[in-house]
Amino acid sequence: MKNFELFLNNSGISIFYVRIGLGFLFSFFITFFSIPTITKISRRKNLMDEPGVRSSHMRKIPNLGGIAIFYSIGICTSVFAYELFDLYKFLFASLIVLLYVGVMDDIVVMRAYKKLVAQIVVSVFIVIGSDIRIRNLFGICGIYEVNYLVSVIFTIITFIILINAFNLIDGIDGLAGGYSLICSALFGISYYRLGPYNFPLVIFSVIIIGSVLAFLYYNLSKFRAAKIFMGDTGSMLLGFLLAFTCICFIDIFIDRQLPYVPRYHLQSAPVIAVAILILPIVDTLNVIIVRLWNKKSPFLADKNHIHHKLLKLDLTHRRSSFYIITYYLFIVAVAYGLRHTDVNLLLIIVLSLGFLGAYLPDFIYMLRNNKLKSNN
Repeated sequence: MKNFELFLNNSGISIFYVRIGLGFLFSFFITFFSIPTITKISRRKNLMDEPGVRSSHMRKIPNLGGIAIFYSIGICTSVFAYELFDLYKFLFASLIVLLYVGVMDDIVVMRAYKKLVAQIVVSVFIVIGSDIRIRNLFGICGIYEVNYLVSVIFTIITFIILINAFNLIDGIDGLAGGYSLICSALFGISYYRLGPYNFPLVIFSVIIIGSVLAFLYYNLSKFRAAKIFMGDTGSMLLGFLLAFTCICFIDIFIDRQLPYVPRYHLQSAPVIAVAILILPIVDTLNVIIVRLWNKKSPFLADKNHIHHKLLKLDLTHRRSSFYIITYYLFIVAVAYGLRHTDVNLLLIIVLSLGFLGAYLPDFIYMLRNNKLKSNN
């Protein structure tokens, strides 16, 4: 690979753009050609997602699409963004653990505590082993630099919350995949603008985009034989990777004296990161609040998620996913436009808009019912 890069440099061709292009193409086609085989095996062995109380589907669908996503990201990152596995020694090991746990859960349904233990393990790997931490809160609630032990515990909890939060939004076609694609694009553009030192993360983001885009081709397919879900394998994997890229993004803006690394500082960096991942954060907080208000266990499954509310309005899966992603992209735009505002005020604005989006479907449903009653 290094000899190939030397040849391109001597030819005046930027290796960075070649790696981006090849990374995208290979990640897309590896996923694209892997899924039909996985679908065929899933149907033959009856490894399918059975419709349940919370399910928004009426028939059995293969749910091992996450294997193809892992396969694509694992291969392409090793080839085109190999620096990441040098910089973050435990990254690949964490992905392997999540793959094993996800596949087991998709096939035999693991107990919740076993999944939690695995999530703690991978979080410890990446936080302590690779030193990926939230080191500074940039003045949120008056907190700046965070003590090492507190930083480790807080970051591990953040990883666990985001992994599970992303798993919770994977309830309708296109939502989890589409949202992860948008988040990866936003982080990738940000890394690109922040300079060459972050180019491996740019390539990594593009690889995720290519893989998820190929998955969405089948996930949104109208043909029953082609349709597939990403399952817990895919949702946990993407939740973990988006948490990883999010924390790396925040870390860039910390004023640290590191050799050969340009210094950047954006006071609102943590809030921008929250805005990018606002959907899983707000959706999870919302369902927990509703369950506690109704004196139910916060771990009890129900249909209070944002996507369930839109389905109650008789919207299709595609329209629901489109409206949700569009609204939360609007929040990202607001956060970016107000990025020089006081960090605490900006956080309040972002969370308020996030919760407004969570309760807006309820308001529309109530207005529609009142209108129907008045007409009758």
